[in-house]
Amino acid sequence: MAQRLPFLRWIRPRPKQWRQDFFAALTVGLMLVPQAIAYAALAGMPLEAGLYAAILPLALATLLASSPRLGTGPTALTALMVSAALAPLAQPGSAQWITLAIWLALLSGAIQLAMGLLRMDWLQSIITVPVLSGFSHAAALLIIGSQIPTLTGVPWSTWRQALQDSAGLEALLASLDGYALLFSSVAIAAFLGVKRLGHAIPWTALILAVGATAAWLLGYADHGSAVIGPLSLELHSLHWPPWPGSGTVLELLVPALLIALISFVEAAASAKTEHALAGTPWQPAQDLIAQGVAKIASGLAGGFPISASFSRSAVIHYAGAQTGWVNLWASLLVLIVALWFAPLLAHVPMALLAALVVVSVYGLLKPRTISHFWAFSRVEAGIAVLTLVVTLLSAPHIYWGVLAGLLANLAYFMHQHLRPRIVEVGLFPEDGRLRDRFLWQLEPLSPYALALRLDGPLDFATASALERRVTARWEADAQLHSICLIASSIHNIDTTGLEALFSLRNMAAQRGGKLYLSGMKLPLEQRLRHIGLLSDTHRVQAFPSDAETVRGLAQLQAQ
Repeated sequence: MAQRLPFLRWIRPRPKQWRQDFFAALTVGLMLVPQAIAYAALAGMPLEAGLYAAILPLALATLLASSPRLGTGPTALTALMVSAALAPLAQPGSAQWITLAIWLALLSGAIQLAMGLLRMDWLQSIITVPVLSGFSHAAALLIIGSQIPTLTGVPWSTWRQALQDSAGLEALLASLDGYALLFSSVAIAAFLGVKRLGHAIPWTALILAVGATAAWLLGYADHGSAVIGPLSLELHSLHWPPWPGSGTVLELLVPALLIALISFVEAAASAKTEHALAGTPWQPAQDLIAQGVAKIASGLAGGFPISASFSRSAVIHYAGAQTGWVNLWASLLVLIVALWFAPLLAHVPMALLAALVVVSVYGLLKPRTISHFWAFSRVEAGIAVLTLVVTLLSAPHIYWGVLAGLLANLAYFMHQHLRPRIVEVGLFPEDGRLRDRFLWQLEPLSPYALALRLDGPLDFATASALERRVTARWEADAQLHSICLIASSIHNIDTTGLEALFSLRNMAAQRGGKLYLSGMKLPLEQRLRHIGLLSDTHRVQAFPSDAETVRGLAQLQAQ
């Protein structure tokens, strides 16, 4: 029971821990409220949907996760993916859009829940670091670009017209909202400035409070500038959304799968940090279950797909929280704000929320990351750039960028796997180890035996390369009559690899020699013995160590 319900293993906090968690929750909760509303706007949802996605999902994710201090809730990256997935299907903010966003939360949550129950957490590995980096950079640029109309008070149609002719540019300059520009510019400078002051004070909430007060005093809304306005909060019971149709659900499956994978990679980064600091083992399958249940709860509550925020998780650690109670307190704080203090949010300018979104995703832009990829592997740097470019060009269908990166990464993986490292070995006299004899200019172990080492599995991808290498040397040297495969690096073999071993055995037998297998790992030896290859002692012989291999091959005579 405790394995599936990790909160049953929580140790009762001491009074000092209670105080630390409570004050940390004040910081996190006051940070979560404006972020939840801002990310709801980014996702094209009603602003109150952000609060729905921040209350019950956070509590459930905390209770069920092996990483209870993750800052689960609305995030910029997931909100962008929701907006991109639904853009071809409905109008932002419409009833159809809201229904589809809820279904996206249910589907992505169900995928994560199934992955967790089936212990398929390894699937996150297909989203490699270069792919995620390229996608994150593109997403950050798209998010920042999407906030330009709100930051300036000028709709996209006017911006597009300004790019076409001078009259459009004049119309753009005339349409600029001075109040929106002033508030957004000051807010961006303030948000960036307070980052250096730490998280002991909930600066985000404080800046928004000051901005809302200034907007009210200056008559911001009276000048036609956009504010949050009254929130129609209805904390209704959990409910199932209307069925959108089988065809629509099928269209949502690919975006839901990518949201499930990418949001878990996003959560995994914070979870690994938490467990590294605590010195505890990470249980990714359980965190998958927790994130899946949280997404489903968000959908049933009228929200949209959520994830674990790296910034809020970092604040939790910085604020000194010790237990998962910090998130339960934060969830309660959001609920209190939603019930009794929502009217205070009505005067917050939308330009401030846009500034908050811009500053939040600004940290995703790390050009040095790609330069580091270039220094280490130009191919992987190319994969990151490809993902970035395709994501930008395919917007709003941004999942094509991820798919392009995944396919490029898979092609690179197969290219490497189809060209395994195969070296002809010789005895290195200084330490008695077997090394690449051409690199170190070593004598062969025997003039009558070809001794090779395959670094990797012997399977359908590598077997042909091994046979080609042996055949080339075999035809070039007529005195060779035996083949020795140094198998210490072979950790797996499939049927194609087994057929390759039989082929090598037959090649050696035709010249009166043997196939020698050296240093096999026990699982490989057991499989070959079970299939009967090692029983053919007249044509196959196994050496348990390199030393015995060297002695055995040294005794070979010409045939």
